[in-house]
Amino acid sequence: MTIQIGDRLPAVTLARATPDGPRPITTEELTAGKTVALFAVPGAFTPTCSARHLPGFKDHAADLKAKGVDTIACVSVNDAFVMQAWAESQGVNGDDILMLADGSGDLTRALGLTMDAKGFGMGERSQRYAMVVRDGVVERLDVDAGGEFKVSSAEHLLASL
Repeated sequence: MTIQIGDRLPAVTLARATPDGPRPITTEELTAGKTVALFAVPGAFTPTCSARHLPGFKDHAADLKAKGVDTIACVSVNDAFVMQAWAESQGVNGDDILMLADGSGDLTRALGLTMDAKGFGMGERSQRYAMVVRDGVVERLDVDAGGEFKVSSAEHLLASL
């Protein structure tokens, strides 16, 4: 079942890259006492994700924070090393956007937001979505249909805040 507005974010451990290597971060740690704009992409370094999705959140990070967002986090079914390399290639640092690896897809499955990308040689991945989570509870959820990139954009999320 897909997560709904009003639901608590599932308790899952993700990974983030640090200078000392990958470190775990739980969804509780991520969201406790904070407003988090969490967006997911099907894969790091993929065309739309690299050309539009991540850059949109990078470009609008200050605007989102001015609207009350404490943390902006990007999630992908990739490992922490790939997420770090992607962040570096995009000029993203942890102050603007926290890059989180859902390497085994645990969060993606728990949210009910998986997609089958086997036809593209990518296996099980995340659907493209954006949500606002306040103190662990989903307040807003926008999931793009199929291969679209509309409602999960930073611009769409910003307009809704």
